[in-house]
Amino acid sequence: SYLVFVRSPYPHALIKSVDTAAASAMPGVLRVITGAEMAEAGVKPMAGVAGFKRGDGSDCVSPPRYALAHGRARFVGEQVVAIVADSVQQARDAAEAVVIDYEDLPMVVDVQNATAEGAPLLDDAATGNISAEMKHGNAEATAAAFAKASHVVTLDIANQRVVALTIEPRSVLADFDATTDRTTIRMSTQMPSGARDTICACLGLAKEKVRVVVGDVGGGFGMKTGAYPEDVAVAYAARAVKRPVKWVSERSEEFLSSAHGRDIESHAELALAADGKILGLRIKTLANVGAYATGTGVAIQLLIGPWVQTSVYDIQTIDFHFKAVLTNTAPTGAYRGAGRPEAIFTIERLMDEAARQTGIDRVALRRRNFIHPDQMPYKNPMGQTYDTGQFESVMNQGLALADWDGFEARAAASAKEGKQRGIGIATFLEWTGGNVFEERVTVSVQADGIIEVFSAVNAMGQGIATSLAQLAVDAFGVPIEKVRIVLGDTDRGDGFGSAGSRSLFTGGSAVRVGAERTIDKARDLAAKEFEAAAADVNYANGMFTVAGTDLKLDLFALAGKQPEREIFVDSTSAVAGPTWPNGCHICEIEIDPPTGDVTVVAYSSVNDVGRVINPMIVRGQLDGGAVQGIGQALYEQVVYDHETGQPVTGSLMDYVAPRADVIESMFKTEMDEATPCKNNPLGVKGVGELGTIGATPAVVNAVADAFARNGLGSKAALLQMPLSPSRVWQAMQESAAAVIRA
Repeated sequence: SYLVFVRSPYPHALIKSVDTAAASAMPGVLRVITGAEMAEAGVKPMAGVAGFKRGDGSDCVSPPRYALAHGRARFVGEQVVAIVADSVQQARDAAEAVVIDYEDLPMVVDVQNATAEGAPLLDDAATGNISAEMKHGNAEATAAAFAKASHVVTLDIANQRVVALTIEPRSVLADFDATTDRTTIRMSTQMPSGARDTICACLGLAKEKVRVVVGDVGGGFGMKTGAYPEDVAVAYAARAVKRPVKWVSERSEEFLSSAHGRDIESHAELALAADGKILGLRIKTLANVGAYATGTGVAIQLLIGPWVQTSVYDIQTIDFHFKAVLTNTAPTGAYRGAGRPEAIFTIERLMDEAARQTGIDRVALRRRNFIHPDQMPYKNPMGQTYDTGQFESVMNQGLALADWDGFEARAAASAKEGKQRGIGIATFLEWTGGNVFEERVTVSVQADGIIEVFSAVNAMGQGIATSLAQLAVDAFGVPIEKVRIVLGDTDRGDGFGSAGSRSLFTGGSAVRVGAERTIDKARDLAAKEFEAAAADVNYANGMFTVAGTDLKLDLFALAGKQPEREIFVDSTSAVAGPTWPNGCHICEIEIDPPTGDVTVVAYSSVNDVGRVINPMIVRGQLDGGAVQGIGQALYEQVVYDHETGQPVTGSLMDYVAPRADVIESMFKTEMDEATPCKNNPLGVKGVGELGTIGATPAVVNAVADAFARNGLGSKAALLQMPLSPSRVWQAMQESAAAVIRA
């Protein structure tokens, strides 16, 4: 059977009544489910934001979020009714027959209006529509630093809302077995255990009553972390009709209701001494977390982003004030980089603007403020400790790779073609790991010649299964075809899953440790077979030998001698802390003045990702991430109409995404392995989000540079993403008009 949702056409409305009689009587319809029914059945709201406070010290606030809206709908696209039918078309037809009486309520879709006096509230307890807020640093010390500064640079910066736009939309297939009272859910998710736990909590089920199985995932980008209300509804529906129920989200539904990313507005200030040394950093941010604040959505903007806000620079004096604001829009959550792109964009825009205003070369300004290797381990003002980093060395490599010194000649050549060329730089770091440092694996050496490794990290197109197999090959010394990696099954094992670029450095480290423990166990078993001391038994390339003898025993033959015909190890291990990958990304763009069109014509990056297990996969992650960062810089934006609350970018007809031709053949990507991470046995650092974090400021800084080089320096500070042709053209025309008036 198939499930279709009826979604709210209103951004904010009371649900006064739902008439399902006509829909229920239609051909093929098995069940019409409402929010009222689920509430009466005891289905609980999804967990909201917890652990944060509001400015007055009270607990954070968010409206209750139900699997199906009950009482009130708070954004366009929120699911209100679920139709289960024999076919998708029958469910769609029945959805048209559902009659819902809505009472339209005042709404607000942006942070400025949401926090204005008298704004309509999404929750009566959320005065000012503030869900939570946090302050970091020392306001008095920062004020003193600004008072003595020779230069103060101020920018108002928006990180616009974007969608994750995975190739594969969300999909859920739930099957209920009445004989065992178990529900098996096959779904597209990055975090099988987390999704299961949420579904169980909402439905009041013990964890052993739900199994989540995940196959190939066609992209996640953070959007598929955890469970959605739709997942709970599908699981409930399967138990209600006692048949398998399948829901596959349509692209329009993804635009409406999957977790959006970014959407913050910041007022940022940088204080500098006369020589360019940074004295203090002050930032105030309003983060639009949508209609329902989640722990992830709030933590990303109020805590995780701030962890890297000072980046690779030696800044200890900060004053940060971040607020999570409720609006009548889809909730925001994790999207590739999750808070770090926003933070790095802010500091890198400040650095380039500071260089323009002080007259200090932007490369020299960065050199003057870098954290040096002899300061490692370095604790930043947010209490985060960087274990390693050679930031100036990485920048030097980036400058060479991009031929920074040859730019003037390229700019002159562009000018002859009527184009304005600019070059932008971003030097930065990021935090990876999700602060979940423990991971479990099971290793089974089987008599049939296979080593099976199960891990709770998850494949979503990032090639993690290949990398884990390589690590097993390195440890066991057997051909890769003898290694089988198993992922995505909560019956096989629990774990955090894949998020925060943790899959390799946490999950891979666990595979390494688990493999070594398996070899140690096998060595003890081999010693008994040899009647020798374990210390005298050597292992290499799938074979055990005894020193000083010609005794040999194949690893798989040894497994065959065991009662279970396998050597099995259940291994849990932990890494010591997060990793801090970093990089230098340099972008060159050309602006076509008559149209305002911006083209990326060169992109170079040097990336310190520690030890590289699979260069091709790492390069793919870096370049793919950079394309997504370019997408935000130049093309992408979710837009809600301020008067109606309707999303006006609800499809790929309206929402511009980067295409493969963005990169063409001008990407130069290098990895620096000279500084391995000290927090895990592999020496690797997270890589999945690094490209996205570096690309956005590099591109925007390049456009700002082109403006400044062509007499539009005053407009450079005002540029806001996405730098669409119309925005760039308009900014250039306004500047030209100002010159004419003068």
